[in-house]
Amino acid sequence: MRKRFLQLAALAATIILCINTPIKSCAQKTVYLNELQKQHIFSYQEIELFEDKNDAYTIADISSPALATQFKKNNEFIPKSYHYKSRYWFKIKIGNKPESKKDWVLEFYDQTIDEIKVYAPDGNGGFKESIMGASLPFGKRLFNHKNFTFQLDDDLKGEQVYYIAIRSEQPANVMIVLKNMNWFVQYGLKEYFLSGLFYGMILVFCLYNLVMFIAFRQKQYLYYIIYNLSIGLFEMSSNGFAYQYLWPFAPHWNEIAYGVALYMASSCSLLFTREFLQLPVKAPGLNRLVLWLLVFRTVFFLACAFINHHWFVYKFIDAIPLLVAFYSGIYVLRKGYHSARFFVAGYSFLLLGFIIRVLKTIASGNFPFGPLNFYSLSFCFFMEMLFVSFAIGDKVKWLRKKKEMAQKRMIEEMRINQELKDNLNKELEKQVQERTREVVEKSKIIEQQNEELLGANDLLKQQAEEIFRMNEMLAQDNQVLKVDIKKVTQARVLSAEMNFNEFTLIYPDDAACFKFLAELKWEKKYQCKKCSNETYFNGHIPYSRRCTKCSYEESATANTIFQNAHIPLNKAFYMAYMVYTTKGKISSYKLSEILSIRQSTCWSYTSKVKKLMEERRRELKNAGERGWSKLVIE
Repeated sequence: MRKRFLQLAALAATIILCINTPIKSCAQKTVYLNELQKQHIFSYQEIELFEDKNDAYTIADISSPALATQFKKNNEFIPKSYHYKSRYWFKIKIGNKPESKKDWVLEFYDQTIDEIKVYAPDGNGGFKESIMGASLPFGKRLFNHKNFTFQLDDDLKGEQVYYIAIRSEQPANVMIVLKNMNWFVQYGLKEYFLSGLFYGMILVFCLYNLVMFIAFRQKQYLYYIIYNLSIGLFEMSSNGFAYQYLWPFAPHWNEIAYGVALYMASSCSLLFTREFLQLPVKAPGLNRLVLWLLVFRTVFFLACAFINHHWFVYKFIDAIPLLVAFYSGIYVLRKGYHSARFFVAGYSFLLLGFIIRVLKTIASGNFPFGPLNFYSLSFCFFMEMLFVSFAIGDKVKWLRKKKEMAQKRMIEEMRINQELKDNLNKELEKQVQERTREVVEKSKIIEQQNEELLGANDLLKQQAEEIFRMNEMLAQDNQVLKVDIKKVTQARVLSAEMNFNEFTLIYPDDAACFKFLAELKWEKKYQCKKCSNETYFNGHIPYSRRCTKCSYEESATANTIFQNAHIPLNKAFYMAYMVYTTKGKISSYKLSEILSIRQSTCWSYTSKVKKLMEERRRELKNAGERGWSKLVIE
């Protein structure tokens, strides 16, 4: 009783509201079936809508007088569902005259709507439910058609109220069209035929670019093939053809297929732009922008795919790659790259189609509906592919022309070279003839000179014999002299009487010492201590060597007793020399007095040398006059 009382109270309130409201603003228009009319689009006051934000009401609740006042008049030409968590209820009124004989259907054009429930009156005061939508397998549809279609019951005469419940994961255009069956079939055939032409042209463009890729082996053609296929897949996913023919039993994939196709199209478009316009060479700054944009678009796609599928609805993000590609074409064209003019023309159409789509979305209430509006983006895609194909052909033509010009230059250069060669050969023939005459004349002179030389040779032989005898005598004298010099040198070098002034005549400064150490260390060959490489170049320190492989630099004093020496190197040399020649008998005090160095430093060096002499006693036994130098290398 309480529920009945509430319903009567709501009905009374509705009647009072209608009495106090002008009839023009309260009444909903009824659409009557007209056999002379092919179709009718429900719009404005012909539709009333109600947003069920919690998806809590049933058809019994919606059709009750208690919720009748919750329905609002539609203020847009085509109403929309904006929130994916809400269920939108739409109410339309259709009048059927008793003499009407044609069959009629309700058609819904937006193929992205996940669920559509049509509640048609059953003639007994109740409603029959029909369910359709993109979340259901394609085989459950009443007609095998890409659009969602509901057939009206011809037995219902008079004015009937229909309720339509819409739920969609992404914003959807709820475009409800009333069509008679004959026009539905004719329109569908035309639409499928034109769409077949569109997708056929896409395949033609792909085959054309595939042939170009096989012929030239350039990545840009492969990118453009994937771009065209992605555009075709995006269009098929948007208008329902892909769900009908490619994956009719995969509704979950159908919900995100358009997002995947749009990502592939956007990415391949940027890659094609980069290769075709030669951005790495002609516009390095734009090239870096394109690469960063590819990274950003990929991150956004992965976020949509693995975090939240609803983010795929933000299609406007692909306006950024479009604008970057369009600006890149204009920039490169202004730089003198003429093949970019068709590229810019193609992307101008694509930009126009995008602008029309944006205007349609923003101003759907006042934006005119028609084939030009509905198929504008597909037409612009087609024009873009056509002009870009012209751009590819123009680039090939330009490359062929450039090749022909290069060939002509080569032929001209070959002709000039042949003429120079002929002239040079003629000049050489003249010179050979002149040189031949000169040689004949000189040969006679040479013969005379040879005769004179024969006489001179006899005289020289006699002189040579005399010189040979003198050389034998000099050789004997030299042998005796060498023995004497050797004895004197040994005595002088091995003696401890050579003072520091005499020693500095041999090693006057650090450079001479560095040179001596470098020759001593690497007299056989150079080998890097770190990587064993045997090639080097001069280092920063005098007489040091830097490895060509690992860049390790080794000084001449490294791994010697003079490494990290804090005194002049020639003085350190002299200390080693004196310790060796005196067999360690010279004192550090004596060396300190000779070299003007602290006694502790002299003692440190002499101790090190004496230790090495003790360790290498056998090696130094027969070392000869340069035995002290064998103490240098540790």
